[in-house]
Amino acid sequence: MGFFGIIALVQLSSCRQVDLYENNKRIPGMEWHQSFAAEGSFEITDTLASYSLGIVLRHTDAYAYNNIWLNVGLQAPDDTMKFQKVDLRLGNDAQGWEGIGMNDIWELRKPLNATPQRFIKAGTYQFKIFQVMRDEPLRNVMSAGLRVEKAR
Repeated sequence: MGFFGIIALVQLSSCRQVDLYENNKRIPGMEWHQSFAAEGSFEITDTLASYSLGIVLRHTDAYAYNNIWLNVGLQAPDDTMKFQKVDLRLGNDAQGWEGIGMNDIWELRKPLNATPQRFIKAGTYQFKIFQVMRDEPLRNVMSAGLRVEKAR
């Protein structure tokens, strides 16, 4: 394959639609108050496809617990927001933090649904993520967000 063939291949592959959405919200001052929601919206156009949903959480090494309780809300177009409580395991005392770490910052991506699911309605979906731990504020959480990926 010549130089122009490689250029054409790169251009074609770069024109493909990305079947991924990720939106992370910074937690002000790394102090997550229970009233603060990491929130956003995403567009669903393909109601025949299945999607994997996941939480993306960034915290520092100084985070005090091995888990975090979240209240995750999802709202379909023209519907009310429906919440579910989620207990995310972040690590354990024997093996340390899960996820990817750099210096004292850790990023964790955890699935919300065991199997990919379909969205029945096309349109804009809203999400909100609240922390529901006993600490007020919950310290050393840097950001929280949602990842939506079209299943292959």
